[in-house]
Amino acid sequence: MCLYERVSAQVKPFEAAGELLRVLSAPARLAIVTELAERPRFVHELVERLGMSQPLVSQHLRVLRAARLVGVERHGREAAYSLADQHVAHIVADAVQHSREEPDGHP
Repeated sequence: MCLYERVSAQVKPFEAAGELLRVLSAPARLAIVTELAERPRFVHELVERLGMSQPLVSQHLRVLRAARLVGVERHGREAAYSLADQHVAHIVADAVQHSREEPDGHP
């Protein structure tokens, strides 16, 4: 294995983590993940709970689905969205908790 392949292999996890953080960088997507961490939800529930328009919620759900962070299950004409991986819920919860802490590290 040449040096480039070894460095490239070492960087790949960081690239994947960077992509995950990029997808989660939108406040609306953080809010959606937080809601889905509680339980699966229909789009109309997310619209009501988050006070966002249906097209905006759907747009953010598309991004989360493309990143394979949420899954969807059809129920007739409606779709219930759920987290594909609870690790994402923990990442978001930790980020939100961290943002609430005072600069000296205490809430």
